[in-house]
Amino acid sequence: MENKLILTTALFLMVCFSYGQKSNFYQNKDGAIKGYDPVAYFKENKPVKGLQEYALEWEEVTWYFANQDNLDLFKSDPEKYAPQYGGYCAYSVAKGYTAKIDPAAWKIVDGKLYLNYNESVKKNWEVYQEKYIEKAEENWRTLSGQD
Repeated sequence: MENKLILTTALFLMVCFSYGQKSNFYQNKDGAIKGYDPVAYFKENKPVKGLQEYALEWEEVTWYFANQDNLDLFKSDPEKYAPQYGGYCAYSVAKGYTAKIDPAAWKIVDGKLYLNYNESVKKNWEVYQEKYIEKAEENWRTLSGQD
């Protein structure tokens, strides 16, 4: 069992390192959060795919919204709605690297949106959530080039 866990963790880390990016916000061909509306996590308590007609460029990344109200809310206070750690996996940032995310693996903690690589990683992150957030805050300064 222990060997299986070690192998799974090693595989996860290799995949995560291969997807790390240098920009401060993670985006793929669909934009930030893979095209999901960051405001919807707060208002609807679920991930909602954004629409091209409600697009906004912010921090050199394209963000998509489900409707004009969400776009306007984001424009009025983007830091409130943007995911932590540039939208990279919160667990990976706590471990000192960046990784892509699954928009369905998310959690709002103290009014901040955190995304994770997948549901399994999210469950691991939640076990020591407070500790991982604290460590990620330290690591993000270096990973984002703020140090």
